[in-house]
Amino acid sequence: MLVDRARNEKLQLTGEGGLLQMLTKRVVESALEGEITDHVGYEKHDPVGKNNGNSRNGTRAKTVLTDVGPVEVRVPRDTAGGFEPQIVKKRQRRLTGVDEMVLSLSAKGLTHGEISAHLAEVYGAEVSKQTISTITDKVMDGMAEWQNRPLDRVYPVLFVDAINVKIRDGQVANRPIYVVMAVTVDGTRDILGIWAGDGGEGAKYWLHVFTELKNRGCEDVLMLVCDGLKGLPEAVETVWPRTIVQTCVVHLLRNSFRYAARQDWDKIAKALKPVYTAPSEDAATERFLEFQEAWSKKYPAIVKLWSDAWAEFVPFLSFDVEIRKVICSTNAIESVNARIRKAVRARGHFPNEAAALKCVYMALMSLDPTGKGRKRWTMRWKAPLNAFQIAFEGRLTPSNN
Repeated sequence: MLVDRARNEKLQLTGEGGLLQMLTKRVVESALEGEITDHVGYEKHDPVGKNNGNSRNGTRAKTVLTDVGPVEVRVPRDTAGGFEPQIVKKRQRRLTGVDEMVLSLSAKGLTHGEISAHLAEVYGAEVSKQTISTITDKVMDGMAEWQNRPLDRVYPVLFVDAINVKIRDGQVANRPIYVVMAVTVDGTRDILGIWAGDGGEGAKYWLHVFTELKNRGCEDVLMLVCDGLKGLPEAVETVWPRTIVQTCVVHLLRNSFRYAARQDWDKIAKALKPVYTAPSEDAATERFLEFQEAWSKKYPAIVKLWSDAWAEFVPFLSFDVEIRKVICSTNAIESVNARIRKAVRARGHFPNEAAALKCVYMALMSLDPTGKGRKRWTMRWKAPLNAFQIAFEGRLTPSNN
């Protein structure tokens, strides 16, 4: 009937008075009618309902927000006042789908104002910024559960990296949000948690983070890759004594370029390549001494940077090339950070730490919605995991999930 009417009266598909809006109204009201019939025990206009102790008592109008815009429905009532509709519950103003849409748009980096404008433009739905904030606040319960979930007994690699966000605490300042990502024994990617710092973290802070991970079930980590975070190696040694801490080589190179003039970048990169591609630690030391002799006068800060990081730089040189590929950089976590940065930049700054963590969490939950990235990631890690199994014999067991 609706389709025929749409053709004859040339009704539009969406928007105010559109076909989908009318169809949604009919479907919801039909479902509500079925619910009230089941509740009172008789069909509408059936004489059986007379003097049975409870009967229909008309309807009340209610506007609910749907994916096709606001829809006004008539909700049945009963004389006893005990009818509790399920498809549109009491005080419910949004049907399933709208909340998910708001969370998806927020995870992609849209501000509350932009989400409100988008829903009004596309669906004709007026959703206030306060309502959107209420919807996104619901994720905090899920975030607390996610942050405290049990972990695997052992992980081949942990990657630790930081994303700087602007938080307004009296005045706007950069604050780091730390992301800890693991590679499981099955070759899948798993974000273990996120933590906010103040930029001056030391061994005590990292001891707290790693102890939390251990208390959640992570008893052993083969290698941990990071970007020279202060106090981190000491904390790792306390929590997981056998874990090898590896400095990210890509970050070392990037930091080196900060001290060099732009015209020397190519020369610096070429001179450092023999250092991080050396077949052994002794060979790397020889190549670094050559680099030091050539560049120490012009760029002493670069020489000091590598000297200070040397103890955490050399471990990967003693491993198979497959292991080197995955532990010499934090590129594995860069795709995750790119998604987070996109969401963070769109917001500008956050009113508090909780708002920043909520934004990062929603960005993480929206990663790889199709699952294709997970398949590619798993295949890419097969060779490295075999190398880990041999290099760390007895510690990497695939039956710990």
